[in-house]
Amino acid sequence: MLALSLGSSPISSIPPDDGLVDQLARAFLQQLAQDERRRLKANHRSNSYDFENEALIDESDAVEQIIAQDEANRPESTHVPVPADLAAVAVMLARAVAAEPDLARRLRREAPVVALATHVADLVEPLRIVAEKCLFRPDTKVVDLAAGRSRELTRRHAALFVCDGIGRDARPEKGNEVIAAALHVRVPIVGIAPDPKRQLPRDLMRSAEHRIALPSLDQSGLALVVEAVTGAAPARRIDPDLLRMIDIADLPVAFRRMGTPDACIEAVERIVGAKADYLGDGPALEELDGYGEAKIWGLAVAADLRAYRNGQLNWPEIDNRGMLLSGPPGVGKTSFARALAKSARVPLVATSVAEWNAADYLSGTLQAIRKVFAQAKAQAPCILFIDELDGISDRGQIRGEYVQYWTQIVNLFLELLAGADERPGVVVVAATNHPEKIDPAVKRAGRLDREIAIEKPDTAALAKIFRHHLGREILPDTPMLPLALAASGMTGADVEAFVRRSKGTARRNGRAVTAEDVLSEIRQRRTAAPPAVRRRVAIHEAGHAVVSRALGFGTLLDLSLHDGGGRARFEIAVDGSATLQELEAALASLLAGRIAEEIELGSGSIGAGFGPGSDLAMATRIARDIELSYGLGHLGNVHVEAVATHMIPIAGLLPAVAERLRRASDRARSILMEHRPALQAIAHRLEETGYLAREGLEHVLASAGMQMSREAIGPVGRVEEER
Repeated sequence: MLALSLGSSPISSIPPDDGLVDQLARAFLQQLAQDERRRLKANHRSNSYDFENEALIDESDAVEQIIAQDEANRPESTHVPVPADLAAVAVMLARAVAAEPDLARRLRREAPVVALATHVADLVEPLRIVAEKCLFRPDTKVVDLAAGRSRELTRRHAALFVCDGIGRDARPEKGNEVIAAALHVRVPIVGIAPDPKRQLPRDLMRSAEHRIALPSLDQSGLALVVEAVTGAAPARRIDPDLLRMIDIADLPVAFRRMGTPDACIEAVERIVGAKADYLGDGPALEELDGYGEAKIWGLAVAADLRAYRNGQLNWPEIDNRGMLLSGPPGVGKTSFARALAKSARVPLVATSVAEWNAADYLSGTLQAIRKVFAQAKAQAPCILFIDELDGISDRGQIRGEYVQYWTQIVNLFLELLAGADERPGVVVVAATNHPEKIDPAVKRAGRLDREIAIEKPDTAALAKIFRHHLGREILPDTPMLPLALAASGMTGADVEAFVRRSKGTARRNGRAVTAEDVLSEIRQRRTAAPPAVRRRVAIHEAGHAVVSRALGFGTLLDLSLHDGGGRARFEIAVDGSATLQELEAALASLLAGRIAEEIELGSGSIGAGFGPGSDLAMATRIARDIELSYGLGHLGNVHVEAVATHMIPIAGLLPAVAERLRRASDRARSILMEHRPALQAIAHRLEETGYLAREGLEHVLASAGMQMSREAIGPVGRVEEER
């Protein structure tokens, strides 16, 4: 094996099967070590310079003189450490060059044109330094063409064109005149950029004979870097999962004390592990509740990624590569991505459109987008999570002076999304509160072609979320259902805040958390509904349950009472196959709540018509659409686009709608009178417990002797009646 040295310390402890590739890497590292030694000697000024710590010594400082004398008596270290980031880039560059047949020789003997991709802007400057010192003959003067210095070129020069992709000149139409001059003189030309095709001069790319990219560090490459810094090779290996997540910027931080080689590996693991969300203490997706269809999708993705990592599944076979996650704030979209990464045991690369747009110039925004996709590709398999996706404008809605700006951003994003085969192992999950603002092209096949909305958790899910945040040690024997009912309509983020504040209250009072602490936070000085109101709401919701069961209207999921009223949740058919019979069943079921109040309490309340989402509002819209839109009313087979305020001008429409609602009310009244024992039984049980799931409803109805009249209308959609 060829034994090279950094200073006078040989690098010979890496096994000899590394071959020519690592011989070139060792040669590059030796070159950097020699340059580092020359730099230190240039700074050395007799006794006025501390060679080891690279600091000037104040000769008037007596304490400093004592320390300097003590250090002078110590044995001089022959090893000169190479900066960790430069060492890593040197190894990666050497391997990229060695992979191209005869390129190392040609760069020193001929005039090849090379395009070098770094993928990220952070590597451009260290790569420039390493390229200047290692790629060309020692007597070669290196000129940076990006500074426009083509006039001084001779055959004794080599040319770099370095572009970090951030400035306004980072585009193919810039710099072509200096490339033409360099081509004429016939000197080696190396272009360096994160994305050469888009950022280097067009003529450089047209003439490039070699287009190469920096590879990632592997185990042996990291060992070379450690040895270049410490003078010895490490005996231990880094966790392969963490190796994929190393950024070059992590290495100077990890090696700052230059301890033993194994201590350097431990430091790298510690620093990179702090970034690994999937290795943290948070829950896996299997442990979370309230995500519905998104959880089913996520568990399938996690299983596929585990199989992909183990070599049991090829990337083209994985069907779920991108998903748009929507929902109101607080439902846990970010938590979903973190939990998904933990379940799949892969890194989470998290970003947001706000981060991309923090750059001052368009080129900076484009570079930020490229950087995060490059980072995800380097860490694959992984989850790439993009938050606030609605921050990228829909091209169809852009107007005025911003059209060109946003069009370039959207086009680049679409191009990177569409290149799923070029980023194997990267599953993209994007989140938005406003899915209607997303450019339709983003959701086309091959991009984010699966869209799932996360709804606010139902009562059962809220109870599980409360238990998750409280843990098994706090209130272990207390049922979570009362807390979930009090928090009806709230999100998982709300629950986390309630529990956190409850713990704070208990801690300040020097006692354990109680259920009353949590209820107090949920209600925030609101009082629970009075008994009379609670009884009325229970009767109201029971009315919905009985009539929907009698008519086979959908599938009743559960009934619940909460501080602000009650809720009945149904799964119903909401597509174009619905018939007039089914719509009339829906009308009777919606109006049954108020009719039940009239039967049991002598009068109905205004709650049934309180707001646009009320029973009466929904029933009125259905009755109006029967008459105007569905062609099933007294106007016959017509379709009229209309809103509620147009009912009065259309002759006979309002009376027809009112008549439909009256007939539906009479139908509901007849059913409730026939099944009054079931109505009373459900109302009593609901008033007592505050919650009845489907199984509990079945039991109560069976006990009351009420059987379902026919199969429920197919569960295609979900409707929540809330009072």
